[in-house]
Amino acid sequence: MPIVTLGYECAGDAAAREALLDLAMGANRRRKSSEAIRRGRLPAEGLSFAATDEAGTLVGTVRLWNVAAGDDGRPALLLGPLAVAPTHAGLGVGSRLMRRAVAKAAWLGHAAILLVGDPEYYERFGFAAAPAADLAMPGPFERHRLLGLELAPGALAGAAGLIRPTGAEARDEAALDLAVGA
Repeated sequence: MPIVTLGYECAGDAAAREALLDLAMGANRRRKSSEAIRRGRLPAEGLSFAATDEAGTLVGTVRLWNVAAGDDGRPALLLGPLAVAPTHAGLGVGSRLMRRAVAKAAWLGHAAILLVGDPEYYERFGFAAAPAADLAMPGPFERHRLLGLELAPGALAGAAGLIRPTGAEARDEAALDLAVGA
């Protein structure tokens, strides 16, 4: 089994991350509702992770973003995208990235994480549709794929309405490149 190291994403990973996301998710990924929330924002501090192989090549990525969950502005995180290089698919890289991201978010004191993804995959990490049942993305999305995880009990109880970005805006060209790739 190849050796894969998890660490924090750095500015030098931006081009490789964007290429990996295009490969894993296709060219239409920038049209998704989740992308609208991320566009022009910086990821949540301390919550951008990279997986690299022995040669230092990026083989996996996941980032989390600050959002308001619903009309009452409840603080939460939006996870994604999670991507793993096809050369490393099925080796547990995605699971390791997920466990790291969830654990670090909890350690930093975040109360909830939302995502749009495959319920069968994300349920193993504690995500479920029920906590996000009354929330909506800003644009088209598949209801059954909007999932939530409460890191603090009741963090999403009663949350209803639109999920909106609240994270720091990328104010300069270099920061914007790091945030969403260019």
